Order: sequence, then C-alpha cells, then structure tokens
Amino acid sequence: MKTAKTLNIVLTEPQIPQNTGNIARTCAATGARLHLIKPFGFEIDSAKLKRAGLDYWELLDITVYNSTAEFLKQTDGEKFYFSTKSPQTHTDVIYPDNAYLIFGREDKGLPESLLQENLSHCVRIPMIGEARSLNLSNSVAIGVYEVLRQWNYPELHNFGKFKELYPEGEN
Repeated sequence: MKTAKTLNIVLTEPQIPQNTGNIARTCAATGARLHLIKPFGFEIDSAKLKRAGLDYWELLDITVYNSTAEFLKQTDGEKFYFSTKSPQTHTDVIYPDNAYLIFGREDKGLPESLLQENLSHCVRIPMIGEARSLNLSNSVAIGVYEVLRQWNYPELHNFGKFKELYPEGEN
C-alpha cells in the first residue's frame, strides 16, 4: 500500500502569473503543497494566474510568506535548491518525506549567497550548454515528478482506461 508523503514546492518571488498558475495546477494534481515567497511580480488575484490554474484552486494547499527569511524560520524539512549553477543533478539525490523543492525568480533564479550556503542541497536539471534555463513551470514539473517517481507515486492514480475498451458502467 502507498503511504502519504508531503512534498513542498517553493517559489521565491515569482514574476509571471501564468507560470505560478501552471505550477499551482501541478501542485493540485499531485497533492504537493505550494509555498509562495513575496514580493510577487503580479497581484495574487490576477486573472492570468487563476486562468492558468483553471478550476484546481480548491485542491490547493498554499502558504504565502513575506520573505525568504520568514519562510526559512517557519518551515522545517530538507530543502533542495534548483539552480543551473549546481554541481549535481536533480536525480543525484534521494528526496525524503517533507522535502522542499525551492525555485527562484524567472529572471534571476535563486540568490547565489543562498546557493553557496546550501551547496550540498543544490540540484540542476541537465540541458544543453547553449540554453540559459528551462521555463519555471516546466522545471517544477520535472522536479515534482522525479520526487514522486522515487516515492512510487503515493496517493496518485497510476492507471488509465480507454472509453472504447470500457463502455459506460464497466470497469
């Protein structure tokens, strides 16, 4: 039987509402908790934010912090910092229960001082050398699904069925 585990996604100063909305939808669909650290580059009630998250907002567990310092003070659990500057890949580490995957601003990433203080917990997603970075919402999805893969997808439905093979009322 699968055991419930807690996965936390942290966005530090997100700037693009559509990215945050897409990430909120990923969190809602996977049961991950979403943590947002101010300041934002948009209003939290932005129509673009809500449109990207569609009708998943009621499935979301979301917490907002006024600063990175406040977030660090109020949370405990192992933290992993996603950055293109990291020496290890996101698949090089084992993610424990209550892991926090931390992502920086779309335009700046995470502060280098924060990365240097936590070097052993910095991870990157491999890509070609000529590419600067992946889209934030894509990076979050890659990170989330690596953790869930390691955990054997707890609490997630890992099956599907074709309507043609299963007429209404049949399993």
